[in-house]
Amino acid sequence: MNLSAAQGAGPLDNEEMLLVLHQSLTKKRVLIVDRHSPARESLRLMLSALGVTMVHGAGNSAEVIRQVKSNRFDIILSDFVLDDGRDGQQLLEELRHAHLIAPSTVYVIITSERGYTNVVSLAELTPDDYLIKPFTAEQLQARLVRAIYKKHVLRKIYEQIERGALEEAIDACDRVIRQQPAYTYDALRFKGELLLQLGHVDEAESLFRKVLEGRIAPWARMGLAMALRDRGALDESAALAEQVLADAPEYLSAYDFLAAVHEAQGRLQDAQAVLQKAAEASPHNTLRQRMVGDVAARNYDLLVAEKAYGKVIERSKGSTLRSVDDYANLARVLVERGDVDASRKIAANLKREWRGDKQAELAVLLNESLCLAAEGAPEKAKPYVEQALTLQREVEEENALAGKHVSQRLAVDLAHACYATGMDEQAQQIMRQVAVENHGDNQLIHHISSVFEKTGRQEAGNTMLDQIGRQVGDLNERGKAAARSGDLEAAARLLVEAAEQVPSMQFLLDAAKAVYSLMDHRGWDVDLAERAQDYLQRAQRKDRKNPRVVALRQQYMAVARKYGIDTEA
Repeated sequence: MNLSAAQGAGPLDNEEMLLVLHQSLTKKRVLIVDRHSPARESLRLMLSALGVTMVHGAGNSAEVIRQVKSNRFDIILSDFVLDDGRDGQQLLEELRHAHLIAPSTVYVIITSERGYTNVVSLAELTPDDYLIKPFTAEQLQARLVRAIYKKHVLRKIYEQIERGALEEAIDACDRVIRQQPAYTYDALRFKGELLLQLGHVDEAESLFRKVLEGRIAPWARMGLAMALRDRGALDESAALAEQVLADAPEYLSAYDFLAAVHEAQGRLQDAQAVLQKAAEASPHNTLRQRMVGDVAARNYDLLVAEKAYGKVIERSKGSTLRSVDDYANLARVLVERGDVDASRKIAANLKREWRGDKQAELAVLLNESLCLAAEGAPEKAKPYVEQALTLQREVEEENALAGKHVSQRLAVDLAHACYATGMDEQAQQIMRQVAVENHGDNQLIHHISSVFEKTGRQEAGNTMLDQIGRQVGDLNERGKAAARSGDLEAAARLLVEAAEQVPSMQFLLDAAKAVYSLMDHRGWDVDLAERAQDYLQRAQRKDRKNPRVVALRQQYMAVARKYGIDTEA
């Protein structure tokens, strides 16, 4: 009797069901994460007594990352306190954020802190369970069996999400709600998040409101706040997020959300204050520290930006979250503060720690050129800029072939270096390309504007950005007009033209959507399909989790299936 056959066998205390679950436990691959080797060995022996033999160990976060890249684990048992200042909760967030573990992986945190139960219930990404030390083999077995059973109940949801089939995942949620009422709220949480990803805002809002009629759940309140934001009700959304934080100040992801809403409202100072408060509560969260640095730099609060970017570099060592941009950001802030010596030290660290990485080499060249320009030696800086221009072309070609994202911030720094050394034509070309391709990215547009301001070209820069805005608006209106008229062929032609002229996120998605809609009615066209796939992949490199990207992947799969195209290939 297998686990699937046993699903309808009755409640968990059914002896036959328990036997099946216990037998399935013996076949699981387990990773134990603990900085103390005796503790790992003790837990390994405990698992061995339960019949679990495929057990791996990791003593630090870097080793965890290496292991999960090499093996697919069914269960991860992580101590709460890790070796590098991070904790097991933050490790979980990194693993999920970087898609290094499957949604079906059971993740259990082991802690001696009884107060951890209050924290875990409010975390954005919760572990499947937690164990308070000390515990027995029987207690461990009971918790693992319970977690395995829950994963089994929700397995179809996980499978469809991993396939990218989000509509089918919603159907799987509905089946769980009908067939497994004990897991209704788990399924509702998944369903609400999936509806938001697909852009079904009204349905998501209705779902979260119904959940809140029955129970006050922080995740449901946050889901409702996201739905309100997505339909443009920013004030209501912010008020609801503030209410969540008033009732549950440990719900740290609510701070990030509230800061993003404040930024959308143009309240950058408020956004910074909210993020700093969250960063103080969770100082080891790399992504949040990066957000603090970004918004502080936009507010010209250079001391806060310097401190935040420094923490990002410190915390991300050995992590998948580390980025060349973090070093470049810190080095740039130090130049702006007039501390070129400190900036050069950061660049030297970057060169050493990222040896062989061409984007790192590019960042080092650009930083030195900007340091020399700040010291009043633009002629000395010029050879570095010329090398950087050549290297940038190599990076763009290699990353395009590998399907990797090219740092747009470094491109703006390259334009800055060109302006600083009298290479205005190259600078203007780079600035226009970055602005066109990233129209709507407020963070990057601010970076562009600040370079125009620093180099005494503010008026000309504003004129260029205004022209691009008008160009984007005109192309957008033409495409929408064609779509409204029902002329799918004209809409696809106009929007493809727009995407070729302005390969921004918006136009890449609009063009791909128009092509898929045309093929849905006219039939599959290999050349058009390849073009649309190129647009979709370029949009995914910019922001894979964008709801429109997610929805477009669904449209692609639906049209492909209609004409018998193998989407897996």
